Amino acid sequence: MKLFFREVGDLSAPPMLILHGLFGSSDNWLTISKSIAALGYRVIMVDQRNHGQSPRSDDHSYPDMAADLHELILDLGLRQPVLVGHSMGGKTVMQYAMTYPGTFSKLVVVDIAPKFYPVHHADILRGLAAIDLRGLKTRNEADELLKQYEPIPSVRQFLLKNLYRETTSDGTTAFNWRLNLPVIAREIHGIGDELTDMQPVPEPTLFVRGEQSPYILDSDWPGILRLFPHAKLVTIAGASHWVQAEKPVEFVEALRDFLMYNA
Repeated sequence: MKLFFREVGDLSAPPMLILHGLFGSSDNWLTISKSIAALGYRVIMVDQRNHGQSPRSDDHSYPDMAADLHELILDLGLRQPVLVGHSMGGKTVMQYAMTYPGTFSKLVVVDIAPKFYPVHHADILRGLAAIDLRGLKTRNEADELLKQYEPIPSVRQFLLKNLYRETTSDGTTAFNWRLNLPVIAREIHGIGDELTDMQPVPEPTLFVRGEQSPYILDSDWPGILRLFPHAKLVTIAGASHWVQAEKPVEFVEALRDFLMYNA
């Protein structure tokens, strides 16, 4: 699958690929990508399948998404890129590392472990499905509907970034989603699954977690080290699951320190 991507930084600099999480897109990383590029990297932000401007598919497994990433790396002729992934994107880059060993230099996994997570996005999926795009006039109307399912304004704002206006066949405009909601809803259990064909990854790996996030627990760390024996864990104070958005300065500092130490 040919994935959509954006990039910033010097094209001759070492490459870094960044993968967003569930319900996200490359757009989520645009602001912080400039600070990351300033570390001396060509930063390539990817829309994963069924998200953003990348193609849609009936399949949404981690082996599929890892294969998409491998195809992009080959198409762009990238040598030993740094791979960064948040949440679902973190599981994708971990799956990639296990499936395509030796094709990357370093791994950065943001607030996710390779373990099983029970479904916890059911309310969000119901809320998104409740928004009738045919009669929707404004983004504020969508926000009012979604408020019944998701009380946190910043989360609703993040989700509604996936709404966009398109020109219809009769020349009018209408809202549509940059998400393949039917497939995501159907595959939501698989998105929480542990990874497949798990094997140790020897490359240097950084795990970044938010202090207030429940996604990586202290009890998870011994299991993570069995799979990623050269891993380091950094906890960002005051951050929840959206570490890079809530604490961008601290996140970039942690990334810089890891990249310098493992140069």
